Amino acid sequence: MSPPQLGATVQLPEETVTHTSRREKMNLAVVLSILLVISAVQAFQYSELARYVDNHQEEYVEALRDWVSVESDSSNVLKRAELHRMMEMTAEKLRLMGGTVELVDIGEQELPDGRTLALPKVVTGQFGTDPSKVTVCVYGHVDVQPAKLEDGWATDPYNLTDINGNLYGRGASDNKAPVLAWIHAVGAYQGLSMELPVNVKFVIEGMEETGSNGLDGMILAQRDTFFSDVDYIIISDCGWRSTRPALTYGTRGNCYFFAEVEGPRQDLHSGVYGGTVIEPMTDLIGILDTLINPSGKILIPGIREAVAPLSDEEWRMYQDIEFDLENYKNKIGIGQLMYTNKVDLLAHMWRYPTVSIHGIEGAFSDPGTKTVIPAKVTAKFSIRQVPNMDPAMVKKQVTDYLHSVFAKRKSPNKLKVTMVIGAKPWLADTQHPLYEAGKAAVKRVFDLDPDLIREGGTIPIARTFQDVTGKSIIMMPIGGFDDGLHSQNEKMSRYNYFEGTKLFIAYLNEVSKIKTSV
Repeated sequence: MSPPQLGATVQLPEETVTHTSRREKMNLAVVLSILLVISAVQAFQYSELARYVDNHQEEYVEALRDWVSVESDSSNVLKRAELHRMMEMTAEKLRLMGGTVELVDIGEQELPDGRTLALPKVVTGQFGTDPSKVTVCVYGHVDVQPAKLEDGWATDPYNLTDINGNLYGRGASDNKAPVLAWIHAVGAYQGLSMELPVNVKFVIEGMEETGSNGLDGMILAQRDTFFSDVDYIIISDCGWRSTRPALTYGTRGNCYFFAEVEGPRQDLHSGVYGGTVIEPMTDLIGILDTLINPSGKILIPGIREAVAPLSDEEWRMYQDIEFDLENYKNKIGIGQLMYTNKVDLLAHMWRYPTVSIHGIEGAFSDPGTKTVIPAKVTAKFSIRQVPNMDPAMVKKQVTDYLHSVFAKRKSPNKLKVTMVIGAKPWLADTQHPLYEAGKAAVKRVFDLDPDLIREGGTIPIARTFQDVTGKSIIMMPIGGFDDGLHSQNEKMSRYNYFEGTKLFIAYLNEVSKIKTSV
């Protein structure tokens, strides 16, 4: 039989074709079986990781106890040694896990008396350098607000106390437990000899509670080095709005002002001089009264006009959020709120600006009586920023407005207006794959769909990360709505701490899928 000619069609016997087809089907079945096995293994791995967390709960509590015992109050310069110790403890914990760790010097802090003090170093850590994987950067802080037992705490604020499933202590929720939960999440993979699904980096600072001094410069300086291979940034420095887990997609900014009115050379006796001088305090109270009316309407021209309108989609999102007005009202101990329906209240809490008057420096505030006319008084007030407000424009609007109001008083006293903080708002796209991954992780751990919420407060570092690095950001809180951040009896529930660790474990897995789906 002669061989077939080049280009001719070869006719295979029918039984050969049938055998080949059958073999292909068998191979396909084997492939599908392997894929199913892989899928089952992945599901099993999460169960194993979750079980690992459950088996290490007391170890996690002791880690938090150690951290809470450090009085890392960034506002008190006398506690600076404790703050340095806290940063060293954080770095050492990451080192013991095998991370690549650096303590980054961010310079000095200038004190009001002219002295300088070393700022606490920023801890950076890295686990994994696989270029084929997604790289996430987790931000957190380990400094805390001031706390004293005599302030009204039921327990020693620096001795973690476990009562009815709640872990009480300063910094428990803000932000030591969330930082530890992320570390535990990485540790769980390590403890089971499982490969991390993504590369994980950490940026942990010690000055968040006083404005993140030095951190902006560090981020800018390392934009093209440490942050160059980062795909996404995760922040867990916020809380849920109810018992339902939440993902946060926006924060308000803040413009903080000093309004100083100065009159006589020194304080005066009100009996001797009262009625003969135009008092600085009277001028100051007069101009403060023109900032906002009793129904909450800001009276400064141009402020309300700059606010992005509330869309129908946003209204529907607010409508779906789990939020109880009566519980909220009772929790803060008041008889009446500014608004009587959920959507209006949440909108004014999250996406509309507000004016808050915080105090007056130079006024007599001690117990007892003092018949004094202060020579100089300084009001401190702030305006929360929302899209599309610009702090530079707000500074001009407020300064011009107060000077125009003051001029109408025809007072001989002098007014000086200064903006000392100008933090921009931050807003993310809830349709971004980061948030889709977050929804999937919440669903896996809690079997619930998360609330999509905004924060009324300000986390300036989110906007800094966004503007400097250009990376996408998600805020993934694990703190409870009743944790008492910055207040007496701050706590983190054991449930949120441990389930939050599982959430972070699941989220790392979900994020690892993003690159193939975008």
